[in-house]
Amino acid sequence: MATIPGKWQRPSELWRKMRPVVRRLRGEMTLAESTLWEYLRKVQLDGYRFRRQHTIGHFIVDFSCPAEKLVVEIDGPIHDTQQEQDAARQAYLEQRGYTVLRFSNDEVMLRIDEVLRHIRDRLNKT
Repeated sequence: MATIPGKWQRPSELWRKMRPVVRRLRGEMTLAESTLWEYLRKVQLDGYRFRRQHTIGHFIVDFSCPAEKLVVEIDGPIHDTQQEQDAARQAYLEQRGYTVLRFSNDEVMLRIDEVLRHIRDRLNKT
């Protein structure tokens, strides 16, 4: 694997394992993820480019804005039972300089304007 100076590269073996999972997740987004993606895709949110189901290290995040080191996670009911795993995942991302914003499915579906405002507020702080 070739490396670009100053740019982190994920090991080829890890990517071979993650690629099918990423593709599946992109094709099976939840309703809340699809709803938010309609506002984030194609640099619609104030010109910022977002990626969906993006890999960072050995994790796959719902959405990321790599240029601003921002991760947006949409938490469904399963996250009520995996708070410890989510905390470890968030700590991993924060150690790498990312800010993680978390929203529930209900917040996205019922208060999308508020969710977008929070994301904009974070982007405008950088």
